[in-house]
Amino acid sequence: MKSPQHSRPLLLKSVPAVFVVLWATGFIGAKFGLPYAEPMTFLAWRMGLATLVLLAFALLTRAPWPPTPLAAIHVTVAGLLVHGGYLGGVFEAIRHGMPSGLVSLIVGMQPVLTSLVAIALLGERLSLRQWLGLGLGLVGLILVLGHRVALSDLTWTSGGLALFALVSISLGTVYQKRFFAGVDLRTGGVLQYAASGLCYMALAWAFETRHVIWSTTFVLALGWSVLGLSLGAVALLYRLLREGAASRVSSLLYLVPPVTALIAFAAFGETLTLPALCGMLLAVLGVALVVA
Repeated sequence: MKSPQHSRPLLLKSVPAVFVVLWATGFIGAKFGLPYAEPMTFLAWRMGLATLVLLAFALLTRAPWPPTPLAAIHVTVAGLLVHGGYLGGVFEAIRHGMPSGLVSLIVGMQPVLTSLVAIALLGERLSLRQWLGLGLGLVGLILVLGHRVALSDLTWTSGGLALFALVSISLGTVYQKRFFAGVDLRTGGVLQYAASGLCYMALAWAFETRHVIWSTTFVLALGWSVLGLSLGAVALLYRLLREGAASRVSSLLYLVPPVTALIAFAAFGETLTLPALCGMLLAVLGVALVVA
């Protein structure tokens, strides 16, 4: 029987894999939830519920709040980028007609952009092997999603929203790495979700009907978005950022489209083409070169 000391390193090593699987379910949750609520309305509910759950947990566990007002501001800004700009851009791009495959391809360039921002702002350095890994991962991403992408589906509005999401998640990842180090994840998350929720609420009030069709499917999709994504995947992302370089952590996102494709294959019977399978292998190899 393994001792707790031996099982703990194994548990920590599994965190990246669990993060990738949880993050990959994001588009699946959106597919089930958006038919029943408009994007900003759905995200306002998601952030509001995540705030309440995390606030209750933080109070019960007596988690410390950010030590200074400036630290709280930095945490909030990071949250608005990661939870506000990224999610809002993705959901709105889809609402304006961009297929999820094309959105995935655009925001999938995040590892490269994050690495460039991390070099400029954090002083991180990548070896030739790691740059090769980023390149292979990008090629793999294109192979996985290429058959689902038609440039004719791209418009100035949807393209701008997808690029906004890409820049937001890239800047937010680096900002999180730079300014979230001394803040508790529980109380920091409360501030981030509350600020993002207020933003989404204002946008929903200004531009949407805020009508929700309360069905079992919607409740399950919303519940998973709160527990599995906002509280599960995001917490793991922040944990990984604290322990590793931003460029290495963001490279894991190359694995998200392949895992999403596998989930869609198993759950919805979507086709897996030979180029997509080759792309999955390249993405895995690319991430291995970056994180090794």
